Amino acid sequence: MTAADRQVVKLLSERIKTRRRDRRLSLDRLAALADVSKGALVQIENGDANPSIATLCKLAAALGASVADLVQVSGQHPAEVLPASAPRLLWRGPKGGTATLLVGSSGPDMLELWTWELRPGERYDGQAHPAGTQELIHVVSGALTLAFGEVSYVIRPGGSAVAHTDRPHAYACEGKRAARFTMVVAEWHGGRAA
Repeated sequence: MTAADRQVVKLLSERIKTRRRDRRLSLDRLAALADVSKGALVQIENGDANPSIATLCKLAAALGASVADLVQVSGQHPAEVLPASAPRLLWRGPKGGTATLLVGSSGPDMLELWTWELRPGERYDGQAHPAGTQELIHVVSGALTLAFGEVSYVIRPGGSAVAHTDRPHAYACEGKRAARFTMVVAEWHGGRAA
């Protein structure tokens, strides 16, 4: 684990523990609400585990927050400027790919801006997000395969897609060049996007 990874894990553990206590939730109750094992939650809160993006999404939703609420500074200012050094790398693939949360709004309704890189042969399998969640994807370089079960779409450089990710989905780089793409996630818990 790199120093930056340790910084993210420490920040996540503190934020999750604080939000859970502020909401007067026991470890058992939060684990049940988030559909995450109590053992995993204890490891996350102790800073002994780096949770997956899917686990972060579940915990954020159960806490009435967004993933951005758990990893970035937020306040009530007219603008919040995040320095390039802010710790937001939330996934590292087996071949060196990355998923970085660039910026996101407060939750539970939320918008997030991500940058991804998948190396050749790499795949990220995503769990279903809440009903109505959409992702806007723009491929910068390489070719991105977007899969929903047996149905796949290939998005080439300069191409974009609107993906309805309230079902299991996957991103893959099946070509010989890394796939780099930008993604906006729109997740509405109040039924606004139904």
